[in-house]
Amino acid sequence: MRVFKFGGASVKDADGIKNVYDVLQKVGHEDVLVVISAMGKTTNAFEVVIKNYFDKSAELQASIQEVRKYHNQILMDLFDDENHAVFAAVTKIFTDLESFLKNNKSPNYNFVYDQVVSLGEVISTCIVSHYFNHVGLKNQWLDVRELIKTDNTYRDAVVDWEATQKNISKNVKKKTLNITQGFLGSDDNNFTTTLGREGSDYTAAIFAYCLNAESVTIWKDVPGVLNADPRYFENAILLNQISYREAIELAFYGATVIHPKTLQPLQKKEIPLFVKSFVNPLLPGTRVSKGADLEPQTSCFIVKKNQLLISLSSLDFSFIMEENISEIFMLLHKFKIKVTLIQNTAISFSVCVDDKFGNFAELKSVLSKKFHVTYNDNVSLYTIRHFTEKSGDAVAKNKVVLVRQVSRETLQIVTKEA
Repeated sequence: MRVFKFGGASVKDADGIKNVYDVLQKVGHEDVLVVISAMGKTTNAFEVVIKNYFDKSAELQASIQEVRKYHNQILMDLFDDENHAVFAAVTKIFTDLESFLKNNKSPNYNFVYDQVVSLGEVISTCIVSHYFNHVGLKNQWLDVRELIKTDNTYRDAVVDWEATQKNISKNVKKKTLNITQGFLGSDDNNFTTTLGREGSDYTAAIFAYCLNAESVTIWKDVPGVLNADPRYFENAILLNQISYREAIELAFYGATVIHPKTLQPLQKKEIPLFVKSFVNPLLPGTRVSKGADLEPQTSCFIVKKNQLLISLSSLDFSFIMEENISEIFMLLHKFKIKVTLIQNTAISFSVCVDDKFGNFAELKSVLSKKFHVTYNDNVSLYTIRHFTEKSGDAVAKNKVVLVRQVSRETLQIVTKEA
């Protein structure tokens, strides 16, 4: 079995869904499991709904209707008959959403987030599955929440691999086209959980691992894995093949083409990963597989914007020792702040971090009791794998360099715009 993943950009409108159908016609769809994300910017739109819900805003209903209107337009573009069963199915999802918001008693933002945002994937796969059946491409729709079981760490759930393996082995049909949702799972109480933002790639890897799949293909709007993000770097080139190790390194440092957690289960069973273009599906794209000889022969550039550079020093000029660093990392973990670079001296300790949950103010308040805290917000972290002096100088040009750190293969620079 092959596992395919299509992201939100590939199903953002009716033409996109028709293109996914065309892709499957060209590359084959028998014995395939397709993981699909929410359509377009639906996740962002649902985040607005959640904000309005917690703010008790008068705009709540309007924000829900905005999401509904967007999907209704796609339905109208795909189906001639408004009596088609898909219209009632999508209506029920929105009815269930309103019922949940009306009856929910939990003040836990992360819990509510997962119950609401997850509906984007449910709606998208509902529409795609119905459309494929409508045009003669028979498929089985699977509710991933009944298959992937997790703990109850809402918004960043940990997979229960044993239970998940049993569920997937039992419910995924061979020799057919299976369609399911990315990003989602459920806990022991059957409440929806999510696997972390952009977690649909990870979902594909989970299925591939449990099914001993032939391969995983992530379909993107780029020709494959590039050595740099073309939004920020000129003359980006395609990497035809890279090793799992190199892909994991790139993902760890922030490359957005492949989700960081995706590669680990694939590497365990040596399942190759392909990154291909849904615009030109017959092009080879990038292959990620086992092999120490698959290192890129060029520098690879990664940039993470909107980072925080936090610098801590002891209040009494004493050394920053192991026990201090251990405490700092415990707090970073507690407040779910991801560290992207570390640098320390005798009496200071600096970290570049990604505060995706907006918890820095709370962390700063706690740290200030023991340390002198300074920080720079909105900094950029540039990472260059297989760097040269020339590539490092080019990245630093016309920028204020706050931190520069070099290892054997990697150069990292924290900058502010000059």
